[in-house]
Amino acid sequence: MVVCGLGRFGKSLALELMKADTEVLGIDASADAVQSVSGRLTHAVVADTTKEEAMRQLSVHEYSRAVVGIGSDIESSILTASVLVEMGIPNIWAKAISHSHARILTQIGVHHVTRPEHDMGARVAHLVRGRMMDYIEFEDGFAMVKTTPPAHIVGRRLSDSKVRQEYNVTVVAIKRPGEGFTYATAETIIRPGDTVIVSGLVRDTERFSEAS
Repeated sequence: MVVCGLGRFGKSLALELMKADTEVLGIDASADAVQSVSGRLTHAVVADTTKEEAMRQLSVHEYSRAVVGIGSDIESSILTASVLVEMGIPNIWAKAISHSHARILTQIGVHHVTRPEHDMGARVAHLVRGRMMDYIEFEDGFAMVKTTPPAHIVGRRLSDSKVRQEYNVTVVAIKRPGEGFTYATAETIIRPGDTVIVSGLVRDTERFSEAS
């Protein structure tokens, strides 16, 4: 895996990949940034990621996955992504700091664009509005939510609660106080103090979490 840009985001990502036993080539134009990960990545090199010749000298074109972790310098981010696309890297991820930045990255051929600050803000917004304890949103408006169940389904089997018909969500798992999560079935009875994980469209999971 190649990580271009070893700022706060790129450095954190590269170190997490190393923890998962993934070999990482980290590249940054800043000697200080490279020095901060020296000995902690498989390879860490000072180079200009916007220059294709420099990237080819590092054999970046031989990698199958690359991440553009540059965020604040939009020009460098776009130029670096363009170099990776031109080299034919099969899987390219890039960090964007705005909607327009994300749109440009997508237009030039980046396969996966992420907006960490925006995504985290959206996640926290969901958490503070209701009984949600955790929230993960996937593509196409689909989400999984960890929450407490509405009072009116407590004491009832899931098959009798009509959760799917009323909220259009599926209860995937359930956690009793002091126990771990287990898969929910039609015969599962919701008890006081239970925590549930439900899946469905964002608006439906929100409605379930906000129900009393």
